[in-house]
Amino acid sequence: MWQEAFSKYMGENPEATALNKGELYDLKSLDGLRLYLDHVHIKNCLLRPYFEQLESYPLVDARELLPSFEVDLYEYKKLPGFSMVALERPINFFQEIFQFDILHSPALNDDSKDSKSCPLFNSILKSNIETFESRLPKRSHKDFLSEYGSADISDIETYGKILPHLLEIERAHVMAQDESGKFYLSGVFGSLPSDLDTELKRFGIKIGKFKPGDNRLYELNRLFVYTFLMELHGFPIVSERRTSSALFARRLFRMSEKFMVRVLGQSDRTITSLFSHPKAKYYPRVEKIALVQVSRDNKETLAELEKGGFLVDVKKRVVILKVRYRQHKFNMENVREDRALSVYKQEVIHPLTGECSTRFNIIKDASSMTLLLNDIVRGEYAGNIVYKRNELIQDTETHERRLKFLFAWLSKHQRRIVGYSEEFYSGVVKVLDSYLLAPDNYEPFNDLSDLYQEVWSKYSYIQQARKLKILEDLKDRMFRGKKVSYLGMLQEMTGIMNDLKFEIVNYFDKLVATTLSIGERVLNDPYLRRKYICRPDEELTEYGLKVKKYYGRLVVLLDEFKSIRKSRTKYEDGAAVSGMF
Repeated sequence: MWQEAFSKYMGENPEATALNKGELYDLKSLDGLRLYLDHVHIKNCLLRPYFEQLESYPLVDARELLPSFEVDLYEYKKLPGFSMVALERPINFFQEIFQFDILHSPALNDDSKDSKSCPLFNSILKSNIETFESRLPKRSHKDFLSEYGSADISDIETYGKILPHLLEIERAHVMAQDESGKFYLSGVFGSLPSDLDTELKRFGIKIGKFKPGDNRLYELNRLFVYTFLMELHGFPIVSERRTSSALFARRLFRMSEKFMVRVLGQSDRTITSLFSHPKAKYYPRVEKIALVQVSRDNKETLAELEKGGFLVDVKKRVVILKVRYRQHKFNMENVREDRALSVYKQEVIHPLTGECSTRFNIIKDASSMTLLLNDIVRGEYAGNIVYKRNELIQDTETHERRLKFLFAWLSKHQRRIVGYSEEFYSGVVKVLDSYLLAPDNYEPFNDLSDLYQEVWSKYSYIQQARKLKILEDLKDRMFRGKKVSYLGMLQEMTGIMNDLKFEIVNYFDKLVATTLSIGERVLNDPYLRRKYICRPDEELTEYGLKVKKYYGRLVVLLDEFKSIRKSRTKYEDGAAVSGMF
């Protein structure tokens, strides 16, 4: 029975009992509430469904918690889903910026709360019950009233018990502080507003991807801006529940509220929290919790997890994983300009004690990534991935599925491949070349030429972006982790740009635009121009003359890149016009 298995992990042992009652948490602070809700939500929304559906529960692949997040193609109707908002202040009902049905805390004072005969106390209890019941499906009224007909459903310590009923209410529930500063359930059936159109356009203009009234620029960049904006808040472009939660958190953050917005999607099976950052110039912090299956190749980690009792299910290698992310401001000079999030911290949560351990590397293991890539090209990988947002590829048995899987995998991980070490990249190149350039594969690839070209284009982009990443470092006079002179910077930069010029047959406008931006930044360096370029040759040393010489080469190379880009733009505009007739 699942109940027996479940009680093993979250049963009536001393630690679990204390966690259930909230005794280990400060329920007057947002951080304390967040940790308490972590326990309650993990128990009721992750572990309980897992043990109820032991054989069919869709575990989260560790890859799914790595940005950029993949679009979910399936919604698991039998799994719980919810959204909620917690405000670290009392409710000011008329002044709130969203709609919900209010519940009241009957905690007027200690005497009245203990007195069941207090008319006001009982009136508040009755009003809360009626409000809650009115938003429940009709089929649940009888059970709810029999269990909680005279209970204080607003009490935070009752939250875990009434959560199954809260999960039946479609919209968000609300928490806030009462007069004593303690959190309580202060509302249900909340609608979190999201003015997506205004937010999207404002953000796109801010990062330079849109211009007011420019329809063509808007059409070209809308999907990029939409994807980046959502990923900043921990989501792909998905359901209305998660979109509204992300944009509502954004709005609360701009209002300097102390808050937490939390959402569990029935498709991603992941509890996502957005909460206020202590520094106003940053975005809301993002945190995710899910039941994750650890890769069987991660043998040392698995042994340590089992030894410490961190495995929820030893046979299936399941852990409770919490991941916190760091947000990145958009920077067009960064070759990984689409990188909105990166993993900041990962914690494995002990299923009995709630202990969090940061010593395990579950999702950022470069060695396991290379092994997985090797399995893909050999046709031995049996996992699944979403190809181009609309097709689920579930194995790699045929060359067609293998190429589709490879394209999706490279798209997912291209930022990591661009940014990781030379040793890791060499391993990736070795695996990809062994498959894409193998003579035995020429014939099947010829029959799948469009797919093959898609993969090769993605591979070429990564190769060029790796070189551009070096240019980014050189702009700050850093090369392979060491500071270099102005001459060294210009020598390396012109060499790399010269190589890129000959690889431009695989044209990527974003990379060319970034190359030009970096080059112009170097050409306009005030110290470089004042010290070497604007001075007469006779005043320069031999070193200074060399700097001036390579500076001139950089000018020529940038002119060549501009010419390539200009001719390419004319070609694309001509093709677009001819395609209209």
